[in-house]
Amino acid sequence: MNTTRGRPRLEQLRQAVTEGSIDTVVVAMTDMQGRLQGKRCDAAFFLDEIVPHATEACSYLLAVDVDMNTVGGYSMSSWETGYGDFVLTPDLSSFRLLPWQEKTVLCQADLSWNDGRPVEPSPRRILSRQAARLLERGLVGLAGTELEFIVFKDSYEEAFEKGYRGLVPGNQYNVDYSILGTARLEPLLGRIRREMAGAGMVVESVKGECNLGQHEVAFRFGPIVEKADEHVLYKTGAKEIAAQEGCSLTFMAKFDEREGNSCHIHISLRAEDGTLVFAGDGPYGTSPLFGSFLGGLVASLPELTLLLAPNINSYKRFAPGSFAPTAIAWGVDNRTCAFRLVGHGPSLRIECRVPGGDVNPYLAIAALVAGGLHGIESELAMPPVFEGNAYTAELERIPASLAQAAELFENSAIARAAFGDEVVEHYLNMARIELDTFGRAVTDWERVRCFERF
Repeated sequence: MNTTRGRPRLEQLRQAVTEGSIDTVVVAMTDMQGRLQGKRCDAAFFLDEIVPHATEACSYLLAVDVDMNTVGGYSMSSWETGYGDFVLTPDLSSFRLLPWQEKTVLCQADLSWNDGRPVEPSPRRILSRQAARLLERGLVGLAGTELEFIVFKDSYEEAFEKGYRGLVPGNQYNVDYSILGTARLEPLLGRIRREMAGAGMVVESVKGECNLGQHEVAFRFGPIVEKADEHVLYKTGAKEIAAQEGCSLTFMAKFDEREGNSCHIHISLRAEDGTLVFAGDGPYGTSPLFGSFLGGLVASLPELTLLLAPNINSYKRFAPGSFAPTAIAWGVDNRTCAFRLVGHGPSLRIECRVPGGDVNPYLAIAALVAGGLHGIESELAMPPVFEGNAYTAELERIPASLAQAAELFENSAIARAAFGDEVVEHYLNMARIELDTFGRAVTDWERVRCFERF
């Protein structure tokens, strides 16, 4: 099939189906947890029925917990509403080959109700709305995500049977930037690089990280919705490739007491015609618009942390000396701060170091755009730059727990103005359910401390 970097157009897909080189189309949406959910469809059926008429899925896909348990508190889907369907309309510009799955293409879907109203809590819809807010001002958002994972030699099934304890890491020592260390896992890492390129992603590099078996694959930046689409496909594809290789990997924010998995998000703006708007003659080569955008990011971070750190485990990354931030500050190429100024001229951008590997990229990038737009609309000044060690400085701290972040999000005028009450209440309910579920759980830590000693 003649495609452009693994991204066939509709007419090319029709030809491939006729020739027999494609027989499956995965129609997928992204759930609250940032996971692809949907159906594997016969390719001919997809072209004949789903392209002209769409398809359906149970609306509980945006109203369940991480274990797919039905839970209460969601107005959009419940036993009282009968757990009806919403409509999945394929985005025909989103086709991507899946080289790690035979004869298969992915198509992202947008969600609506039967009367045509969009499903507002859908992550892709939330980010698309922020992209539209930028376009109203003649601006385009660009983002890149740097996503870390830890590789284990155990298969997913073996890890499950072990209760995720005593797993064998892919490397036995810190392989940060080590060519020798990454070579140990090159059969897996090489497949991920090549097959993500085959899915239309522009791979930049792979490098080792600090934790045992920890690595990062970096991809080129792109428009914000497209970049979030790539992010969730990459997470799914990397896990599927690892399973095929007989091993496993995790993106969880904090697997053990060593370094956690980060997801640094780089974000910048340009004018709709491509003109630079962040670069200028101001401090550090920045423009007034950059200063206001950064001011909004700093001012809104406490209130929007819930969308950057969505799980109880997320907050265990925030520890001094961990390369995960604890203080709300920005610095020039300073990795101790929540926000890091990187690059110059056309490459000038802001790196947000708050999210972990568990983040939902649609929600996180939407939060950054919303915070930055708050700064632009309020004409906020660039905050003072921080120099030195932000871990030990007397600075405002990032929320220390999911409960604290949820409370700040609930009372956030910025969040409600940017996303609407329906979205805010929906994701507050998600946080409350996680807190309630964790509050009832009895952990191994408690058994070790309490079984004999109390």
